[in-house]
Amino acid sequence: MTPGRGGRVGRGDRGGRSGSLEPHSYYDEPAYYTSLYKRRVADVAYYVSLAQEIGGCALEYGVGNGRIALPIARHGVPVTGVDRHPAMLADLRQRLEHEAPGVRRRVSIVQGDMRSADVKKRFPLVLCTFNTALHLLVRQDVEHFLARVREHMRPRGLFVMDLSTPSLVDLGRSPTRAYRTPSFRHPSRGIRVQAREYFDYDASAQVLQVRSEFTPVAGGAGWVVPLAHRQFFPQEWEGLVHYNGFRVVGVKGDFLRGPLTGESDVMVWHARLRSGFGAGATRGAS
Repeated sequence: MTPGRGGRVGRGDRGGRSGSLEPHSYYDEPAYYTSLYKRRVADVAYYVSLAQEIGGCALEYGVGNGRIALPIARHGVPVTGVDRHPAMLADLRQRLEHEAPGVRRRVSIVQGDMRSADVKKRFPLVLCTFNTALHLLVRQDVEHFLARVREHMRPRGLFVMDLSTPSLVDLGRSPTRAYRTPSFRHPSRGIRVQAREYFDYDASAQVLQVRSEFTPVAGGAGWVVPLAHRQFFPQEWEGLVHYNGFRVVGVKGDFLRGPLTGESDVMVWHARLRSGFGAGATRGAS
């Protein structure tokens, strides 16, 4: 499965049977999310190292169930996490119950929209991890979010975000072709399922829709999980960051701090506040 990429829901059920399947949110099943990304550790190590280098405290947008925030807190750095999905945050709270008291004290949770949530605090390090920014489907979303980032950064703070580089293979896939995976036991539902994905790219909106359909092997009702992600190209994202009050101080092409190249499947942007750009300059942009 490749749910790290996705697109806007609403272009029709090109996946064939998906119209008859019950829709579910991708972020309503923390156990499935955890099983998908349990081997994704390079970004965790990157952000832990960065948080230790910067020191102080960190703000993470898209904290989810703490895949990155918990390791940061375990290494002594306080983290405030923002996320809008109740199920993921509930899972994070449960995980915190099994952590040492010091780790629990270092993690603060804010449920809210990344475009509007006000943490009422400034941080030396602001993170937007693992494609969270790809949920900003239109320019106004980006402007509102980056205004919030500016409001929560200390004057000499660092803003770091990672985004998937658009994949021409994904963008060029037929929206009617199913990509199947071997059957597996679904970790939160306790049943064996067959999964298949459909990719549908809307070039005018730069949005790639991935519809994941799950069918129980033993029979019964299946379900569909759509995932909406905007596709930002490198030069486009650099322009958005620049014109919303930041100066890019570095961009990496992997989590080993290698350069961004034409072969990179991820871009890791480091930015600081641009001189003379006020914290609320684009509040209410439209």
